[in-house]
Amino acid sequence: MYSKLEQRKVPANIPKLDSGVIKLPKTVELASLFASMTPYFDPEVKPKDDFMNLKLQEGLLALLHIDKRFAPTLFDFNEPWKIDIMEFMNENYMYEFTMEEMAHYTGRSLATFKRDFKKISDLTPEKWLIRKRLEVAYAKMKEGGKKVVDVYAEVGFKNPSHFSTAFKKQYGISPTAAFV
Repeated sequence: MYSKLEQRKVPANIPKLDSGVIKLPKTVELASLFASMTPYFDPEVKPKDDFMNLKLQEGLLALLHIDKRFAPTLFDFNEPWKIDIMEFMNENYMYEFTMEEMAHYTGRSLATFKRDFKKISDLTPEKWLIRKRLEVAYAKMKEGGKKVVDVYAEVGFKNPSHFSTAFKKQYGISPTAAFV
């Protein structure tokens, strides 16, 4: 589909749209597009793929007629959508995401996620998560006076025995003995 629309070459100096919400003006093209799609809002009607491809092309052309900056924004295939891995990991360490889910949520394949992670850490993502969870738990118990039963699940461990084993391996002492 892009190759058909690519014929409408846009000069290279046209900037991308600023990110955010864009209020589209009322145009005949958009009104026609939405009017032609109303029958498909009926759950009994299943549109054919070739018609949906035409509607998609019609919508893209309508956007390009409204503002040429849609072209470099919609058709930029150079930079894949990726978010900062460490920022994501630091904000979500306590959740039970699989590696595949973390890769997906950061805009990467699993292989790319592992390769990108290796560039920023000497640990595997799994080991990084365990270390992060232990460091946060340690701080909560030491500074917050919390007990093992209060923190193990809060930082992402499934059970207290797994937490205690990992804690002892990391710090050389059991969590209950560490803060007596």
